[in-house]
Amino acid sequence: MKAKEIRELSVDDLRTKSKDLAEELNKLKFQHGIRPLENTAKLKDLRRQISRVKTLITEKLQSN
Repeated sequence: MKAKEIRELSVDDLRTKSKDLAEELNKLKFQHGIRPLENTAKLKDLRRQISRVKTLITEKLQSN
């Protein structure tokens, strides 16, 4: 999801998105513990997406 698309979401949608991304990250970490992932860059990408979403939540809450 692009940053522009994420900015258009409401705070509740952003919280849901953050929760979903965190669950996906945990699943990938678990899979990586069992056997190496083909694309380990996906872990880094998910951490960055979670950070973006959390940052936008903070920005939206402070602007209100």
